Amino acid sequence: MDLVVVLSNPQNLVNVASVVRAMKNFGLRDLRLANPEAELDSKRMTGIAHGSDDIIKRIEVFDDIDDALADRTYIVGMTARGRAAKRNMQWPREAAAELLAAANDGKAALMLGREDRGLTNDELDLCHRIVTIPTAPDYAALNLSHAFAVMAYELFVASTEPEFKRPRRESEPPTQADFERLFASAEDALVAVEFFKGRNSSHILRMIREVAHRTPMDAREVRMFKAMCTEVVKYLDRMGLR
Repeated sequence: MDLVVVLSNPQNLVNVASVVRAMKNFGLRDLRLANPEAELDSKRMTGIAHGSDDIIKRIEVFDDIDDALADRTYIVGMTARGRAAKRNMQWPREAAAELLAAANDGKAALMLGREDRGLTNDELDLCHRIVTIPTAPDYAALNLSHAFAVMAYELFVASTEPEFKRPRRESEPPTQADFERLFASAEDALVAVEFFKGRNSSHILRMIREVAHRTPMDAREVRMFKAMCTEVVKYLDRMGLR
């Protein structure tokens, strides 16, 4: 995949470093700066974007945006400003899939403008697609790095199917006997605290069963809840409260 992030006239080193950090978060590697106004201090950037030295060392600096985009075959620009010609405007999720496809087939770029006014109309005219992030209408402008992070996240999701980390220790599914022991302990605990006073105990116990079966618990979790109920009864006995 050949995808570069291009910042046109970035003014603030902190924003550049924050973009680098988001690139590291979401698996992007190549950053180009066109006519940067920010003073590029790699040590300061490393301090802000911890662990991103590999990206910082790869940063390319160009005199102007035309040079930065000269070898690109597909360009997506980000802006908060609406335009009269909306035929090429997209939301981030829709744009991400097309941008990845273009990066796999050719050389793509994701471009963002300077912090105070974004991409110019001339720069937007260079883009195959224009991405706008939906926001509250009375305050549409996003910080440069925040806007980039939204798009980088969508690119990451579109490129893979992230899996949540599995528990360190797997536990077998609970048996019916495990559940029945839990329900019996729950009933004992509720009786001990006089929870059923004035209430329909059968209805409450049935509700507990429904909730337990609705929630996919493993055997370790069932045993933990049973132990909690058992400790309630033991505590009351120790304190002479029943």
